[in-house]
Amino acid sequence: MSSVAKKIQEQQIQEQQKSVQTVIVRKTKISFGEMMLICALAVGIAFIGTKVISNQAAIYKTNKEIQLTNHSIEEQTRVNVDLKEQVSELSTYERIWKKAADLGLKLNENNVKVVQE
Repeated sequence: MSSVAKKIQEQQIQEQQKSVQTVIVRKTKISFGEMMLICALAVGIAFIGTKVISNQAAIYKTNKEIQLTNHSIEEQTRVNVDLKEQVSELSTYERIWKKAADLGLKLNENNVKVVQE
């Protein structure tokens, strides 16, 4: 009986080895629908990234134009201040009298009229 028991025990061991060897690991495949969703997601991310970059470029361009405009305004303001100073220097009474005298004009009190406000 011991030989029968050994045979049964060996058969059980062989069955266990066969059952262990027959375990198949299956890889999960991506279905067509899932592949389409992944592609749509990739396209969406690419589109949004492109849109963000183009918006940043437009903002940069606008800021650059604003800075250039501010610089030209400041430069024109300086020019205007310089011209106002020149006008105030050139419109002094002494200069006007000197220019009038150079041109041969004389002050005649009979021709001067006083205007009151």
